[in-house]
Amino acid sequence: MYGLVFSLFFSRMDPEDAHHLAFRVIRALPTLGFGRVVELFTKPDPSLAVEALGLSFPSPFGVAAGFDKDGFAVRGLGNLGFGHVEVGTITAMAQPGNERPRLFRLIGDRALVNRMGFNNGGADAAVGRLSRLSRRRRRPVLGVNIGKSRVTAVEDAVGDYERSTRVLAPFADYLVVNVSSPNTPGLRGLQELDALAPLLETVRAAAGAAPLLVKIAPDLADDEVVRICELATRLGLDGIIATNTTISREGLRATAAEVERIGAGGLSGAPLAGRSLEVLATVRANVPESMCVISVGGVETAADVQARLDAGANLVQGYSGFIYRGPLWARQINRGLARIRRERSVAASVTA
Repeated sequence: MYGLVFSLFFSRMDPEDAHHLAFRVIRALPTLGFGRVVELFTKPDPSLAVEALGLSFPSPFGVAAGFDKDGFAVRGLGNLGFGHVEVGTITAMAQPGNERPRLFRLIGDRALVNRMGFNNGGADAAVGRLSRLSRRRRRPVLGVNIGKSRVTAVEDAVGDYERSTRVLAPFADYLVVNVSSPNTPGLRGLQELDALAPLLETVRAAAGAAPLLVKIAPDLADDEVVRICELATRLGLDGIIATNTTISREGLRATAAEVERIGAGGLSGAPLAGRSLEVLATVRANVPESMCVISVGGVETAADVQARLDAGANLVQGYSGFIYRGPLWARQINRGLARIRRERSVAASVTA
């Protein structure tokens, strides 16, 4: 049903306008009193509960940063069955992001290209909202993803991240340092160890009790991934998120002309799946078992999510699949995961 609605309606809309329309509906679920009713059909099976980062997640599947940039729809996303919601990326200072159009669909590839540019209302504006959310008992786990303000020079990035951390960390169930978006000039250079080490040390000191993770790009070479893993382990970080969007355009079904028309931006969705899984394997092999690894990039089905869990991820996130699967996506994932686990349990009992 959703596929028909998408092809007849949403696929004809500007992607960002379609996002805003869907976002308003999701945001309204709890405020209009529909949230509890929706949860009757979407609540994850208790067997899916997982412990990570010292927190209890009702499902290992959550929403990646980028969908809810300012924390307006966290409760509605929880009503839809997501076990956690990572809001952001939030910057120290409010910024409008890049000029539109800045979000594009590659429907044949089940992919998106975005160059949003961290459009958000800023850390100070988010405080009241996140503070109220943090006090709610019925809500998904709340992650807060922070990035560098565009007007801040790269050499001043540490202070910029520190300010966001001090403002937002008290209200985050976990905090993520984003140094891997391709849409803020100079940001990915902060993944170089000489820049990353002092940044993470400063944020770690400012984050207090909030678990701290770093989000890395899929375009890093494997040896660079290993070195970041070693740094994260040495600094006592709580986790790594692998991966952000990619600047690669390899293997797309879209024509070269279409890719050129769209231009620069981070590619997400199905084409990212292979590399995201490779980076996950590299990270898991080079960090302690106790460190949380969150896998994101190219997951769309319950089988995709289970494959990431089997490969060593503690949690899995998605975003682009939401566009192509619709509002019941988390329900589909959760039901599929529960079915896979039942089937495995039956198979194990038969062979025992």
